[in-house]
Amino acid sequence: MEIAGDVVPLLAGSVHYWRLDPNEWRACLEAVKAMGLRLVDTYIPWAVHEVAPGKLELGASDPQRDITRFCRIAEELGLYVIARPGPHINAELTYFGLPERIVWDPACQARSPDQNPVMLPMLPFAFPVPSYASDAFHDEAARYFQALGPVLTPLLYPNGPIVLFQIDNEGALYFRDGAYDQDYHPDAIRLYREFLREKYGTIDALRASYGTPTPDEGEVPSSRRGEVTRFSAIDPPRKLDAERPRDLARHLDWSEFHEHLLATAFQRLGRALVAAGMDGLPTTHNLPPGQDATPLNAARVTKVVDLVGLDYYHMADPTSRAIIARRTSELATRSEALSVPAFACEMGAGFPPFFPPLDERDGAFTVLCALAYGLRGFNVYMAVERDRWIGAPIDRHGRARPYAVFWRKLSAALEQTGFHELRRKTPVRILIPRTERRLARVMHAFGPLSGAFFSIVGAGARERCVEDDLGLGYPLAIEADNFARAFEQALEARGVPFAVVGGEDRDIALGDARWLICATSGALKPELFDRLAEARARGARVTIGPHEPRFDGAFRPLSVPFDLGRLGEDGPLTGDVPAAADAAVSNAIGSLDLPAYACDPGGIYVTVHEDAAGAPRVLFVVNPSDRDIVARVSAGAVGTKASDLIDDSTFEARAGTLEVRMKPRTVRMLALR
Repeated sequence: MEIAGDVVPLLAGSVHYWRLDPNEWRACLEAVKAMGLRLVDTYIPWAVHEVAPGKLELGASDPQRDITRFCRIAEELGLYVIARPGPHINAELTYFGLPERIVWDPACQARSPDQNPVMLPMLPFAFPVPSYASDAFHDEAARYFQALGPVLTPLLYPNGPIVLFQIDNEGALYFRDGAYDQDYHPDAIRLYREFLREKYGTIDALRASYGTPTPDEGEVPSSRRGEVTRFSAIDPPRKLDAERPRDLARHLDWSEFHEHLLATAFQRLGRALVAAGMDGLPTTHNLPPGQDATPLNAARVTKVVDLVGLDYYHMADPTSRAIIARRTSELATRSEALSVPAFACEMGAGFPPFFPPLDERDGAFTVLCALAYGLRGFNVYMAVERDRWIGAPIDRHGRARPYAVFWRKLSAALEQTGFHELRRKTPVRILIPRTERRLARVMHAFGPLSGAFFSIVGAGARERCVEDDLGLGYPLAIEADNFARAFEQALEARGVPFAVVGGEDRDIALGDARWLICATSGALKPELFDRLAEARARGARVTIGPHEPRFDGAFRPLSVPFDLGRLGEDGPLTGDVPAAADAAVSNAIGSLDLPAYACDPGGIYVTVHEDAAGAPRVLFVVNPSDRDIVARVSAGAVGTKASDLIDDSTFEARAGTLEVRMKPRTVRMLALR
């Protein structure tokens, strides 16, 4: 992160001042700095500070809520501050840090299709979640920011230590993110109709998109009966009732609207911060685990927030390794193109008591694995112990626990190698069109059990989507997911570096790729097809599958079929997908001169990070298995000598092979010489 012309590695630690004795703040912040961290991250919880509607206690009578003193101590110690004022913060607080009066205000509550409050079953008890569209909620949030502004404004850099503001927190509709769970709040319906009006322009264009029933179609869903003559009369779908591919258009629009709703809400909250005097600083937002199955569209959020990061809470095992690789490579590719660091807004160090236990090995594995796949900075969450949290590396008195030694060594290793300036090249991109992610949301088969849950445990569309083929003869979403996974496995088996990328990232994700692999259920936006064709014209190989795209991005029949000849001889790829993927990867390594960092034995993974001159500087070796093994890496690609940056072990190549001892479920970060 650039501050006053200097590049400051984005290494932070979370400290919750309002949960600690103010007399211990300095000791805790000193311990954070001793871990090699440059920034302190803290929430500013609305519910903790509000003593009456629109009135906040910020230290005038309660020292524990004196945010100014806390930030000034950080400044005295040379720490910068990341401020996270919400309004939603979670932080394992009751009501997620929102005032009780807000969540129980009907005007603020998100609504189900039957106009019931949308309840979140969360400890210590369930509560109704706010609507991201509610004008009443946004008015209350703006009033909160106005009350906060006079205290925070003097703390903004360069007059104070605050250098980054987070807008809201894990904005996945409070984890009630099923396509038909919410939001049917009157303000959301109004915003939905405005969204459709802006997208289609005229009601005739919308009707043409959705299709008008004809006599030979027989019985049609009730949602398609009758004529819609104005946008103000359109109601959103309440459940998946599609019977043919074209019926999906209105459901995919509803899914896209959720993405628009969240981006619009973050923009409104950002403007409210500015109106309260908290302007001139970059903003950020954190996407939760399983973000690919939620309506959080990073490409859209990036338009209203400067830095979009991820949260990481994973176990040390093979499934987590694959999940971390997938989500981090997507983050890293987007961030690199935008010239921002790939940042973990929350890198789990410990766990809340209602999570599955995550021990120190899990934390070390997760952060090193994420760095292996392109992460460039992180916020240790939690750095300092507090209530409703187990396993932080610093206790509430500022005393370092043994776990702090790992974080200190890691911070030193990142500084020593200039890791924030290195790059992991990914010449192969597996492209997941946004249509596929929307399709998986609307075809989710498990009701209010979020699709994000399946993503968190490593499952995808094949495990969670209904198998309805809508007359096409194959299950939508499921086969496209199988196609992408088959290529992931084939590429990893040969050690070819790749990234998973989203289909709405424009040229960000495609510009320097040598091979683009696009998964589709048979629908593709013409704009995306043109981008693929342009990449092919620049010399990249393009492979599409498992179905030939016969529909546009809303599953409407193409008026003019795509000219697949523009993609070259490699697409579409159908048939026995695993075998075809394996053969395609084998061929591409030679014909495209792809790098391959295969490692023996199988199930061990290697990534290489280069400096600006293209010289390998850091090598990661990942062993997610429960075996104690010796990994063998070809020294031709990485040099002849390596030293572990965490435990100081050294390894030398013999007979052209670098042999590295690996304990079970560990990652080595090696400096190359």
